[in-house]
Amino acid sequence: MSRPDPAARAEELRRLVAYHNHRYFDLDDPEVSDAEYDELVRELAAIEAAHPELVTAESPTQRVDGVPLGLFSAVRHRTPMMSLDKTTSFEEMLAWGRRMERYITGDVAFNCELKLDGLAMSLLYEDGKLTRAATRGDGEVGEDVTANVATIAVVPKQLGPGAPAVVEVRGEIYMTVGAFESLNSQQAETGGRVFINPRNAAAGSLRQKDPAVTAGRELSFSAYQLGDLEGGPSFRYHHETLEWLRCAGFPVSAHIETVGSLADVDAYCKRWEGQRHSIDFEIDGVVVKVDDLAQRRELGATSKAPRWAIAYKFPPEERNTLLKEIMVSIGRTGKATPFAVLEPVVVGGARVGLATLHNEDQVRAKDVRPGDTVVVRRAGDVIPEVRGPVLPLRPEGLPAWEFPETCPVCGAALQRLEGEADTYCVNLECPGQQVQRISHFASRGAMDIEGLGERTVALFCREGLLADVADIYSLDFERVEAFEGFGPLSVANLSAAINASRQRPLANLLVGLSIRHLGSNTSQVLARAMGHMDRILEASEGEIAAVEGIGPVIAASTKRFFSLARNRQVVERLRAAGLNFAGPGQPDVPQVLRGMSVVVTGTLERWSREVAEAAVKARGGKSPGSVSQKTSVVVAGAEPGGAKMSKAQQLGIPVIDEEAFERFLQTGELPG
Repeated sequence: MSRPDPAARAEELRRLVAYHNHRYFDLDDPEVSDAEYDELVRELAAIEAAHPELVTAESPTQRVDGVPLGLFSAVRHRTPMMSLDKTTSFEEMLAWGRRMERYITGDVAFNCELKLDGLAMSLLYEDGKLTRAATRGDGEVGEDVTANVATIAVVPKQLGPGAPAVVEVRGEIYMTVGAFESLNSQQAETGGRVFINPRNAAAGSLRQKDPAVTAGRELSFSAYQLGDLEGGPSFRYHHETLEWLRCAGFPVSAHIETVGSLADVDAYCKRWEGQRHSIDFEIDGVVVKVDDLAQRRELGATSKAPRWAIAYKFPPEERNTLLKEIMVSIGRTGKATPFAVLEPVVVGGARVGLATLHNEDQVRAKDVRPGDTVVVRRAGDVIPEVRGPVLPLRPEGLPAWEFPETCPVCGAALQRLEGEADTYCVNLECPGQQVQRISHFASRGAMDIEGLGERTVALFCREGLLADVADIYSLDFERVEAFEGFGPLSVANLSAAINASRQRPLANLLVGLSIRHLGSNTSQVLARAMGHMDRILEASEGEIAAVEGIGPVIAASTKRFFSLARNRQVVERLRAAGLNFAGPGQPDVPQVLRGMSVVVTGTLERWSREVAEAAVKARGGKSPGSVSQKTSVVVAGAEPGGAKMSKAQQLGIPVIDEEAFERFLQTGELPG
């Protein structure tokens, strides 16, 4: 194959980058992910570096992205709002440091700040009054969005006594994750546009012709830079300007740090790359700036970016790919969960071919369809999810997906319980539930039977050796030994593991039975309170609900489970097999949260609010209903309270998700 002509490829890349800039900055409706856009720019920069004669003044590598669309009045910035050069590795960061040595000598201190995924904004104050708010645009000319920005509560409209004659404040307009999820819920209910991510939601909310619409959205602002300053104090260091901004009433990030070396910068970047989901706003990297303002002046700028700052980009967590098919899986409780079969794509450092779609309502709200190009997100170790479709790329006439009426495994009718979002296969003989239920019973969090994983359970079910969890204790080991891969030693080990499981604590047995809503922590609470399986079997729904930390939902589900004749038969067979029915069988919970105050807000997937609060209290902590200066940490699930999240951000209180909460319960230590 012949190599592509560099000039032709450079021209094609310039056209592609300009097109995607227009969709991102002007229409707030991108067709490619940030990672895919960055790859185009990097390829263009590499061609121009190898062929300097191809560089033009209009190349995206030489100018700031974004051209004003004309929805608002044009504004010429007093000083250009430049973009930043980007790096993705410590080696590139060191190269940036070496380039600075051409212009300055001596020690250099650096400011490190989180790179918010929002919209750059310039706020101009004259005699202390906000007179203009402008988008970055192409760096020279932006758009006047003063009326809309004036509706954002945290943006000062009037500075206090002694304000400079002229001061320009630069920062980022963004939307918190909680506000984003709340907005999308409202949009879905009213049939409005559902946004793909907080950045698009913030942009769409700000670029409204009617400021009243903007006022109804929870937008936030964070100041990170002084622009023009006339008649005000003089500063030597950037960190001094940030403190002045904070004292003047501007929101300034509590996470900005000044460090003395690029090694310290690298440590900051790595720390926040691991903690990026501990806060209630999205970040895509770290911005690093030289702290000494005199050194900045010596360094100057290129045509596009200052030499004294650089953006370290985290690995991408969102990618675009093809949604090939939507299928439905059946879990151990019979829950029918739709999931996306994707054209495999690397996102968040892992190859992703499947992604959750949660439930029927989520598929409808996101309006994703087989054949769509979709945005896939993978945040840390969280299961990948489809955020939404790239509508400009949807093929014409693509039909909407319909949730099936029957179980894809057994063919029984699927049922959606009144008032719930989830759909269930209620056939207890469904093979899809059978394998999941038995393998869960044998899992480490339940009866911990080593050697009885999902593949082995599926084999035993196919061969008729297992139909329910009680069959584990009458397993025909002679037949097992005849299967390929099972010799005398592996069979003996499996038999020993099964025998050892008979003495597991009652709480583990309750977990293993797959009682809906009854998780690990609530099983411990119930086992400790009741003391024996027979008391649980005989207890009324009210008696179960009266146990602190259980509540009516778990009580109703537990009573319903044990009222079914088939489930009672399984329990009696487990009794006959010699399993431990006595409780509590668990040592006292370590008091790792003693003296801590933990506020839970929003909806957690695996915990009810009552159970989460009971788990905190069981470990010596407190769980009040509001955020204050005494709050140690906020646990945020889906749709958290906006007031609580704003208060936590204002006070600099850590916010963690469900995964981090579960680790926190074990160790009493916050991430990072």
